[in-house]
Amino acid sequence: MKGRGQDVQETLKHPDEIRRSKSDSNVYLFYRAEHPWRWICAVVKRLNRDAFLITAYPTDAIKEGERIWTR
Repeated sequence: MKGRGQDVQETLKHPDEIRRSKSDSNVYLFYRAEHPWRWICAVVKRLNRDAFLITAYPTDAIKEGERIWTR
């Protein structure tokens, strides 16, 4: 995702879908459609009142997990 910081920010600000991780209830996956059947996923961990970006990556599949929000 080198050079794609703006895309990651847009994913966090305007996601198409947010899911909670199946393996860690404090981790949220923010998805934004980039092309048909392609998304950017930004993975965020929330601890107490703080949150931080763990990673971001392009993907062709949305992972399983509890859907928290959808557009």
